[in-house]
Amino acid sequence: MRFGVDDLVNLRFAISPLWETVASVRASEDPGRHAVHLPWIKKALALRQDRDLARRLEPLITDLTGFEPPPPRCPLATVEEELAIAGAACEVGDAVLAWWGAAVRPYWPRIRAVLEADVVHRTRQLAEDGIQEVFAHLHPTLKWTRDRLVPVDLPPGEPRLDGNGITLVPTAFATRCRLLRGGGTTPPGVLYPARAVGTLWERRGSAGEGLARLLGRSRARVLADTSSPATTTQLAARTGLSLGAVSQHLAVLRDAGLVTGHRYRREVHYTATDMGLLLLGQRTG
Repeated sequence: MRFGVDDLVNLRFAISPLWETVASVRASEDPGRHAVHLPWIKKALALRQDRDLARRLEPLITDLTGFEPPPPRCPLATVEEELAIAGAACEVGDAVLAWWGAAVRPYWPRIRAVLEADVVHRTRQLAEDGIQEVFAHLHPTLKWTRDRLVPVDLPPGEPRLDGNGITLVPTAFATRCRLLRGGGTTPPGVLYPARAVGTLWERRGSAGEGLARLLGRSRARVLADTSSPATTTQLAARTGLSLGAVSQHLAVLRDAGLVTGHRYRREVHYTATDMGLLLLGQRTG
């Protein structure tokens, strides 16, 4: 894929709940190739024993290799919005929504947190080191050569970018890169495995006792849950605290330089700073 100046300017990242839903079905169909997701796959296979869900899922299973949603058009679209753009058959769309509701949506906050953490890492890398470093470290099967992104195991051909740029889409469930062909005003995309997927199903332990004594147990828990980006609502769901209590703890942690907030549209995503990560006992760059 050859990049012109306009293509580099129009590089963007997006998260696709539709692609994650489809990829998760594929993972449940082939557990041996997705060992990192076995804790989730066991629950997913149990869900598929439900006759009604299995019946609704059948059209998607039948067309699993043929159903190719387009690249996401905006960074944080809903699965319903993406389905409307994809123009999926009614039966396939119903299957996607059924699987999303039963098997993906209950875990979406932690899945999305991993994907957003990957995007934060890549955008920081873009700001500090430039576009070449982003492409060079995106995935071992991709190589950046002069003005071209050369995919080792993607289909042959040279998709035209025509100044529309490209959308990079991190995924938790896919194990290989995948070319997402655009159309019209929708630029093509590249689906790539996100960083730190191995931490996705880890049991989240409570903050250390020393940190809890220092900050208070609730505040330490809020800090621990900002090791990946999270909104106030997500933090309240994870910690069991009220929105008001979470907001108060975040204000104190922010004033102390332990968390930072980044606004995207109507949401503010809070992330532990390097100092906060050090207090949590996590390595920083």
